[in-house]
Amino acid sequence: MAGMTMSQKILAAHAGLTEVKPGQLIEADLDLVLGNDITSPVAIKEMEKFNTKSVFDKDKIALVPDHFVPNKDIKSAENCKCVREFAKRNSITNYFEVGQMGIEHALLPEKGLTLPGDLIIGADSHTCTYGALGAFSTGVGSTDMAAGMATGKAWFKVPSAIKFDLVGELPKYVSGKDVILHIIGMIGVDGALYKSMEFTGEGVKALSMDDRFTIANMAIEAGGKNGIFPVDEKTIEYLKEHAAGKEYKTFEADPDAEYDEEYTIDLSSLKSTVAFPHLPENTHTFDDIDEIKIDQVVIGSCTNGRIDDIRMAAEILKGRKVADGIRCIIIPATQAIYMQAMEEGLLKIFIEAGAVVSTPTCGPCLGGYMGILASGERCVSTTNRNFVGRMGATDSEIYLASPAVAAASAVTGKLSQPSEL
Repeated sequence: MAGMTMSQKILAAHAGLTEVKPGQLIEADLDLVLGNDITSPVAIKEMEKFNTKSVFDKDKIALVPDHFVPNKDIKSAENCKCVREFAKRNSITNYFEVGQMGIEHALLPEKGLTLPGDLIIGADSHTCTYGALGAFSTGVGSTDMAAGMATGKAWFKVPSAIKFDLVGELPKYVSGKDVILHIIGMIGVDGALYKSMEFTGEGVKALSMDDRFTIANMAIEAGGKNGIFPVDEKTIEYLKEHAAGKEYKTFEADPDAEYDEEYTIDLSSLKSTVAFPHLPENTHTFDDIDEIKIDQVVIGSCTNGRIDDIRMAAEILKGRKVADGIRCIIIPATQAIYMQAMEEGLLKIFIEAGAVVSTPTCGPCLGGYMGILASGERCVSTTNRNFVGRMGATDSEIYLASPAVAAASAVTGKLSQPSEL
């Protein structure tokens, strides 16, 4: 029997099989099915066509309106109403909206709903975030979400894998965002197409949980089916805080697991990295960046709206001012993170610096609201995609960066790293 990767072992266990091979089609039992206010209404309408009208398990579905919430217009209000009423009809336990809300991929781990060894699908491409906790999680279409909600099962093609062996520790002001941007720059936006990105090595223990969430979150930006980290002491500490008393199963890759490619990433050699328009693979370090004036900075999203990110932005903005003519928008990813930032005095730092702080929302990341770009404008953003027109006008530009780079850029009015302040 050939050795299996971590992802393959989770898939095999959920399919009731002793082994699986790359390319094999399996039907597997799901631990969690996730939807938001954009994708859930489509899934709900699809589900109405099924013979079964009820969900397979009201405790294993999470519905999180977060993209256009609080509602920005009538259409988004109707979408949220559709999801809200569906949740009520089916007594969905894990429904989180205004007041309890947060960006789904920050909120669900915080609520202890994503556990090691789980098999999770979500009708949102960044569902791969939960791999940070040693789960197999991946984005699916709304039809698959509908089938998952009705049956508790989904079809998968077992992915092959790429191994990233991490060594060393990150320098100051360099974070998980720089790690994943570096990797995407190296292998390209289709470098891991339908493959599992498995992160291992001594360097993992030097990464915070927030760093790991960021790296796993952007696996999809390299084409990955999922990103996944081993479960270690930091993971277990995180679970003690957020999922106390819940049972989970950990999986480890076999020593003879097969990988399509293997890369070693020396974390200590990484620098602040920025993805230029219009692809996440178009990466540059500040060694080759000329002066690029900007109009807006966004710090937030399912990629970088966690407490580490908010603290980093505050560290850089403390006692400084946002440059004249720059709009700096800061969006804590959940109510709990917002509250933590308030208690630590971080919101005061932001407001005194001349930034604005928003309620949790995906908002500007997908060109929703709370920071749409006009024609020709440039934004440094801690979000995950910089496609043409992603945040507004088709001739606007998005530069993807870490919270440290975004905050420094807000102070100078141009693309900058903290050492320039």
